[in-house]
Order: sequence, then C-alpha cells, then structure tokens
Amino acid sequence: MKFRIVLLCLSLFLGMSVFSSAAEPETAKKLHALFDREWEWSMKTSPTWASHLGDYRYNTKWSDESLDAHRKRHHHYQHVLDELVEIDPQTLSQTDRINLRLFRRDYQQNVDGFQFGWYLVPLTSRGGIQDQSSTADALPFEKMQDYEDWIARMEGIPELVDQTMILMEEGIARKILPAKIVMERVPDQLARQVVADPEKSLFYKPFREFPADISDDEKQRIRDEAKQVIATQVIPAYRKFQTFFNEKYLPTSFDKPGAWQIPQGQEFYAHRAKMFTTTDLTPREIHEIGLKEVARIRAEMEKIVKQVKFAGTFDEFLEHMRSDPKFYCDNQQQLMNEYQAVCKRIDPTLDQLFKRQPKIPYDLQAIPAHLAPDTTTAYYRQPSADGRRPGTYFVNLYRPEVRPRYEMMALSLHEAVPGHHFQIAFAMELEGLPPFRRYGGYTAFVEGWALYAESLGDELGLYDDPYSKFGQLTYEMWRAVRLVVDTGLHSLKWSRQEAIDFFAANTAKAIHDIENEIDRYIGWPGQALAYKMGELKIKELRRHAKAELGEKFDLREFHDVILRHGAVPLDVLEQLVNQWISEQL
Repeated sequence: MKFRIVLLCLSLFLGMSVFSSAAEPETAKKLHALFDREWEWSMKTSPTWASHLGDYRYNTKWSDESLDAHRKRHHHYQHVLDELVEIDPQTLSQTDRINLRLFRRDYQQNVDGFQFGWYLVPLTSRGGIQDQSSTADALPFEKMQDYEDWIARMEGIPELVDQTMILMEEGIARKILPAKIVMERVPDQLARQVVADPEKSLFYKPFREFPADISDDEKQRIRDEAKQVIATQVIPAYRKFQTFFNEKYLPTSFDKPGAWQIPQGQEFYAHRAKMFTTTDLTPREIHEIGLKEVARIRAEMEKIVKQVKFAGTFDEFLEHMRSDPKFYCDNQQQLMNEYQAVCKRIDPTLDQLFKRQPKIPYDLQAIPAHLAPDTTTAYYRQPSADGRRPGTYFVNLYRPEVRPRYEMMALSLHEAVPGHHFQIAFAMELEGLPPFRRYGGYTAFVEGWALYAESLGDELGLYDDPYSKFGQLTYEMWRAVRLVVDTGLHSLKWSRQEAIDFFAANTAKAIHDIENEIDRYIGWPGQALAYKMGELKIKELRRHAKAELGEKFDLREFHDVILRHGAVPLDVLEQLVNQWISEQL
C-alpha cells in the first residue's frame, strides 16, 4: 500500500508546477496553472501515454477513440487557445515566453490539423489496435493490483475495437484511407491476436511470471481470470475486427501510395511537413534540399570506394556491401552480442564531447518477434518519468543475414548515446520546465539531434575503418533520401517502386530494409522529413557559433546549450544559440 501511495504522489507530481513561486507575477501564475491543468487533462485522456511515462493512475483504461471524443478534443484545444489570448507575453520571463510560445504552437497545430481527418486512419503496419498487447511491455508487474489493472484494461478491448472500426468506417466514407500496400502487412499481425489457446495470446504475457511474494493460489486465481477475459472478450473482439479489416477495409484502401489522394491531400501534406520540420518550407523546397544532400553525400561515399580500392562501379560496390557474408552475423545471438559490444565502446567516450550525462540508464533489447518482420532496424523507447524503467534501445534481430555490421555504430550512436537516450533522458531530468516540455518534443529536434549524434562518431574515433565510415554515410544518405522519397510519394505522386529504386541506387541498405522503410513513409506522411532538416540546422548553428566565437568556441558548451532547454522547434533553437553566442562575446 505504501508503495502505491509513493507512485501516486510521483504521478501527481508530473502534473504539478515545479517553478511557481509567491514572487511570480499574476500572469505567470495563471499560465502555470493552465499548464498544470492541461497536463492533467492529457494524462487522463491519453492513459496509455500516461502509463508509458510512469503515471499509473489510469492503468485500467484505453484512450477514448470514439468520433465524439475526437470532436471534443478538438473543441477543447480551441477553447484553450482562446484562454491563451488573455495572457500577455510581455509580462512573462523569457523562459515563460518560450513556454507559452511552444504550448500555443502545439495546440494550434492540433486545431489546424483536425480538418484533414487523419485521425480516421488509426493504424499503420507498425502499430495500432493490432498491437495493443505491447502496452504491457512498458508496465511494472510487481503486485496483484498491477495484474488486476491489466485484466481491467483487457476488458476494454471490445469497446476500443468498436470505436476503431467506426473511425475506419468514417474514413471509408470520406475517402481518408491508407495505401493498400502498407495495410497488406496487417492481416498477419491480426492473426497473431486471434489464437485458439488464451495462454498463447500476446495479452497473456504478463501472467507467465509473478513476483515471489505472490502466493500460488493468487497466481492461479488471476491466471484463470485472465484466460477467461482473453477467451471471451479479447479474442472475439479481434476476430470481429479481423473480418472487418480483411473483407472491407483492406479492399477499400488506396491502390496507390501517397497522401495526395485524400481530400485536401496536398494541403494536408504541407501541414504535416510544417509540423514535423518546424519550418515553413514547402514540400517542393524540401525535395530540392534532399536532392542536393544526396549529391553531396554521394561524393563522400565515392571517396570511400576509392579508398578501399574496389574495382567496380558504385552500384557494384553497394551490391558488394549488401551481399558479402563478412559484413553479416550468422545468427541472432551473435548479432545481439555485437550490438552490446558496440554500446560498450561508445559509453566511455562521451565525456570528451559533453559536460553532463543523464542519470537514467538505458538497456538493449530485441524488438519483439511478432513485430520484427514488419518494422525498422531499431528504435528507442523513452524511460518512465519516475526513472524506474530505463530507456530502451530496441534492435531488430529478425533475419540477421540482412543486418550489416557496418551500420551498427551509426545506428547505436543514433538510438542510444549520445542520440535519443542521451537527449530524451536529459530533457526528462531538467528542472524548472513544465511537464509538456520535459516529456514532449518536436520531431525535427529529437530526430535531428540523433542524426547529428551519428556524425560525432568521427570526433570520438569510433569510425575506425572505412566500412563503418561508409555505414555512417549510408545512414546520413538514408535521411537525405527520405527528403526526396517522402515528398515524392506524398506530393509529387511517385510510385512505391520509384521510391524503392531511388533509395536502392543511393544507399547500401538491404532491399528488405528499404522496402520496410518506404512502407513506413507511406503510412506516416511527413515524419521522415524531420531527421535531415533538424540535423542540417544543428550543423549550421555549430558552424555559425564557431565562426562567431573563434577560439572561445567550446564544443562541450555548445552541446550543453543545444540540450539544456529540452526539445524545441528549430527557430527557437536558433534563437537560443544566438543568445548564447552574444553572451560569450
């Protein structure tokens, strides 16, 4: 009981102001109170996100995905924006002016995006209703209450399935649909949820192990209850959804890829590009930037080809990198061992480039087997806000024969340290910022930093052979290619094969990975633009700071400036760096 109270107090703390004081002007107090209230509202209306952050008060619930709930959230955002008009930024401190600016930006983007109805596409091949069981992977199961909460959550699956189907029916009616090629991956994922034996259900996973202090009788009771709920509620709900998806939704989905096909498709994609890059660049302008970056990086890659004295064309070298067995592991365990070795190489080098490091650790895990065939090479899951669950660097062990060694270093620098874990855990530990800034983020900053982190391998001496350096260039090229193919698919009406061919012609990534990547971009319009645009801005600011400060430039201090404000839009980042430069001068 005492443990639950501690957790509840911590969870409540996430919604409390950490920076109000009696000396603050009335306007600031009003703003902080609004932040606190809205954070609490976001936890209540997004219970699975709350669970991921370590706020377990809503562990029995899923988000309300009904059409009415989406409309109510839209009206809520509009109402809060009206409240913000009454707050005069000139009466606030600089920090609070930034807080207000970012908060308003977030809510305005939600309001602006509602008209396009993308919430009517509630799943992709990488996640959605078919993967709700993975929520349990982020939860602690340490006492009976945790297991009972998960059973109560499972009891909500039929309602969540019905709500999701209604959203998708509305999407069919309004022609707001995904591409069929992406949705064709989902039936196999659904089939894994429709099992004959409840103990084989992915939802049953938490009940396979219990803490030692739970009695055998209690274990049996809760297992029997779980099996009953899975058999009578969860599996029938998924079977119902499976029939709807396979017989109605999948055949109705678009035969071609691209957001341009939905009503207001070009406007929708321009909105997404602005949202993910935090710039006002048009899709065509981003496409052209991508082409220039592809040409620049290609020249760097060709230098490596000459350095290793490869006797063949560039295309033949790419094929050599994809097919030579020396670049690949024989089995999944060997692949995991080599990822572990790479991480151990990186960790001790970080003091060279950083003044501070996050206190929260990270660990390395395999991507769950039921997701691995349809997802990317790796991804990162942030820690819980209470610090009890570390950050997690997930790597894909499926088909090790297509996971090259030469990309491991760049990938680990990106997903773990000094990339995602370093930046996200560091932001979560910042004091004096409202929760929406500590635990939220902007993709252009978050992914831009992680891509920038890959380039730091040069300064840390980690690319110690030409092939690992080629791997880093391949990863940078990968993000440059994204600018071209994402805009190509969603705005310029490229086919999926055109996107695959452009990707394959410019990177050494395996065709299996390329196809997964292209399908990811098809299903997630605009998100892939953020990486390269963010990295380009950080590198531009570093060059500018070095030119302005000369011998006064300290790279460790520059990195501290980039990270110590949490994730911010790129225009705000530029403002903060320029302010630091002025202070140094």
